[in-house]
Amino acid sequence: MPAHATGAFDVKLTPEALADKAADAKLGRMSVDKQYRGELEATGKGEMLTASTSVKGSQVYVAIERVTGTLQGRKGSFVLHHTGVITRGTPELKITVVPDSGTGQLTGLTGTMMIKIADGKHSYDFEYMFAENQ
Repeated sequence: MPAHATGAFDVKLTPEALADKAADAKLGRMSVDKQYRGELEATGKGEMLTASTSVKGSQVYVAIERVTGTLQGRKGSFVLHHTGVITRGTPELKITVVPDSGTGQLTGLTGTMMIKIADGKHSYDFEYMFAENQ
């Protein structure tokens, strides 16, 4: 049976140089620093790649984020894979735990995370479970 963890988080995005110096200005790369609060007390560190288009409100991003801390009393780390596609202002976001990325007491973790942004504030709803042999 899946469990849920909810709370808020702060995020800081810092622009970074692209590997391809001649890349189109519509491509971007950023470092990601997060501080999770609530049932997930953790820090998140990662990298994000973005692309925008000439159509207002259409863009995409992918990110890999290592989360380190405590999930409802269990200490360890895990990696999240983000895929976000926005089509003319309509977002579709998928965030999943990378298989077998859990360490410490989070070994065997699987799950998906939903993010909400309201009035400039970020919150998460993390549905997760552990492999039966963990």
